[in-house]
Amino acid sequence: MIKLLVSLVGLFFRSRAGLAAENLALRHQLIVLQRSAKRPRLKIRDRLFWVWLSRIWPDWRSRLVIVRPDTVIKWHRQGFKLYWRWKSRTRKPGRPKIDPEIRELIRQMSRDNLMWGVPRIRDELALLGIQVTESTIRKYRIRGSRPSPQTWKTFIKNHFNDIATIDFFTVPTVRYRILYCFIVLRLDQRCVVHFNATTNPTGRWTAQQLTEAFPFDEAPRFLIRDRDGIYGDVVRSRIANLGIKEVLTAPRTPWQNGYAERLIGSIRRECLDHIIVLNQAHLIRVLSEYLGYYHSDRPHQSLDGNSPRRREVEWPDQGRVVAEPVLGGLHHRYRRAA
Repeated sequence: MIKLLVSLVGLFFRSRAGLAAENLALRHQLIVLQRSAKRPRLKIRDRLFWVWLSRIWPDWRSRLVIVRPDTVIKWHRQGFKLYWRWKSRTRKPGRPKIDPEIRELIRQMSRDNLMWGVPRIRDELALLGIQVTESTIRKYRIRGSRPSPQTWKTFIKNHFNDIATIDFFTVPTVRYRILYCFIVLRLDQRCVVHFNATTNPTGRWTAQQLTEAFPFDEAPRFLIRDRDGIYGDVVRSRIANLGIKEVLTAPRTPWQNGYAERLIGSIRRECLDHIIVLNQAHLIRVLSEYLGYYHSDRPHQSLDGNSPRRREVEWPDQGRVVAEPVLGGLHHRYRRAA
């Protein structure tokens, strides 16, 4: 660019013949350049020069050789766009950012409530003192193809307070006799409300156990059981007299009585697999001690890491931790001693 300015200044001090000769030499060089390089490389300052020259010299089109006039006009328009983009710039473009906690809350609401639409989430946030637009909620919510129906697990959880389940399991003694243990489980807090053992289970004995498990008006609305032959007419009549509706599992499908099967599995893995049962009285004593631990101390994943009879959190300032053995040290319960 400096060389170009020097050349312009020199034009005022040259003779007419010298200028004509110089123009002839420059035109010849341009013709040679155009023959050898059809598309010369131009820098930004070259484009700016021709844009500036087109505004002050009316006859600029007649002297163009290396580019077309349309190209110079396009350069001018590009410069105009860049100029106004620079002039209209802002320090903080776009919408203000949404707080990360609000974004996560929108995702959580849409994830936990599959049937909620955008207006419902907006109203719920407004009741929490959070004002956001529907477009913001639509941007951050969890999208699904359609609201999925509730699962069987959710359906059963909504009726836990009205459901109980019963089942038998066998325990061999030291003399190879078979004891039949009967359990009654309430699903709402995973509590074993009754259990007993016998060497000869009958329908009358089972019916008596149900009466002891649900005294007065504590009977549930539904009772899940399998199709074992022990549940004969006497048992079915007693269940009906208690105002309970039976829910029978399909043949050979123990998973349909999964809560009772899970409890029996825990009793075996955590207790009976490590003990030789001597007789019926010994089995009842062992199960009483284990179920006391099961209800009051053992954490349950399905109860958010707490026990059926909920334990309060004991903080470090309440004293040191003391271990109390259960079942001769097979398990331990932990407390803070003042």
